[in-house]
Amino acid sequence: MGLAEEFTAHRAHLVAVAYRLTGSVADAEDAVQETWLRLAGLDEEKRAAIRDLKGWLTTVVGRLCLDRLRSAAVRRERYVGQWLPEPIVTPLSGRDPEDPLDVAVRDEGVRMAAMVVLDKLTPEQRVAFVLHDAFSVPFDEIAGILGVSQDAARQHASRGRRALKDAEPPPRASLAEQQQVLDRFLNALFTGNVREVAEILHPDVTFIGDSDGKARTAKQVIVGADKLVRFFRGLVEMYSLEAFRGGRPVLVNGDLGVYLPPAEVPGKRPLDAHLQTMVIRDGRIVTIYDVANPDKLTRVPAAEPGTPPLT
Repeated sequence: MGLAEEFTAHRAHLVAVAYRLTGSVADAEDAVQETWLRLAGLDEEKRAAIRDLKGWLTTVVGRLCLDRLRSAAVRRERYVGQWLPEPIVTPLSGRDPEDPLDVAVRDEGVRMAAMVVLDKLTPEQRVAFVLHDAFSVPFDEIAGILGVSQDAARQHASRGRRALKDAEPPPRASLAEQQQVLDRFLNALFTGNVREVAEILHPDVTFIGDSDGKARTAKQVIVGADKLVRFFRGLVEMYSLEAFRGGRPVLVNGDLGVYLPPAEVPGKRPLDAHLQTMVIRDGRIVTIYDVANPDKLTRVPAAEPGTPPLT
């Protein structure tokens, strides 16, 4: 097997590692590409010294992602409003076994709710926790990536683990349950049944919008069913229901979501593109993520033939 073929065999794994570390598809793909360039740039003697290629590649991509995490922390200080991970959007029907991103989202740890929790960690905690707990990288290698002792690497992972335990999202609901809840919610919204909308929402539901000031969404986190119901009623008045009917179902990090393309209705404000997905607990919506930053919506796949619009 040639070097390129060996690398390709590990590509899906590396993309999964890099995405879970950075929360950015672009950064993940860049890190994986840079890892390949570093491997290809080794002379034959150094390549021959690599006993575990997968481990070597994982270590390299981890180090590259740590650099990106540290620079991202600086960039986010200038970010307008809330920040959400860049979503991985895949078609509702079927999965592509050849697409590394499609492979990555099958892991529950890559769902949007879990990725949001990872953002609460420091770069060092995130790298130590993800590499050790999710990908079984030994602490001596993690210590080398972080430039710390093994004990310090263990502490970073432990602190990350504790932080995640305190904020752990509910388990992923089945797609069938997600579909049922989404259908109920949309039907209630489109028919103006405010009471039904409120019943579908958890009393402490949260709505998190991400636009970086480049599109319209909530700048602050909305908490509570009553506030969110009023927010949705305001959206309907501002854009009209017709603007939302062009939406179509997609998978967002492996969970059911809705992509709303830009829309214009005469006499109403134009609707920006939005990508929404939700977290469900006990049959009710506990969190809604609304990605409206156009920079994070460049990879939404085209509509599949026969995909019905929202009704």
